[in-house]
Amino acid sequence: MTLDFLKKEISVAAKTVYFDQNDFLREKSNDPTLLRKTITLIEAHLNCDSVTEDKRDMLVGTLGNFYRIIGEPIHAIKLFNSCLNQSVNQANPHIEIVSLIRLGEALKYNNQHQDALNRFNIALKKCRLNQIDKYKDFVLQHKGKCLMELNRLNEAEQCFEAALNLRLKKEDPTLIHSTNLAIELVRSINKEK
Repeated sequence: MTLDFLKKEISVAAKTVYFDQNDFLREKSNDPTLLRKTITLIEAHLNCDSVTEDKRDMLVGTLGNFYRIIGEPIHAIKLFNSCLNQSVNQANPHIEIVSLIRLGEALKYNNQHQDALNRFNIALKKCRLNQIDKYKDFVLQHKGKCLMELNRLNEAEQCFEAALNLRLKKEDPTLIHSTNLAIELVRSINKEK
């Protein structure tokens, strides 16, 4: 199996993922069987000796995300803890921040909300200390969703508003749309209280 073939399979599987508005915008798949099949393909490809380090990082990230989405966050947590440890050993703050975000999400899906918040806060601190702004909106978005699940709605909305400001500067319509969905949801929940 070639990497190009695998990328196409990953792309097809990723198109089945949606944000569930009835479950705090958690990512779910309308075809979990396809995600499981793609997980098997990724794992097989990762066992090849010819996978370069940067491709391995991308594949492990996708693998962990797919495990989280199909409801197996423990597998994702293990993968992302490994990525985090490796990024710390390599002193790579970019990969460390991304690993913290992914790990936080997996912890949230495993109902370890406080641990997730701790990872998001560490990621924000790493962004500030290393002057890496390109991930701040992602950290704030995921932190806000975690806070929303904890019913800390005002804090969640503040995170979403800060994420939206950053995303408006990026001018990425997909990111702006997802943050606007989160703002609408948190305001809707707040009105129902």
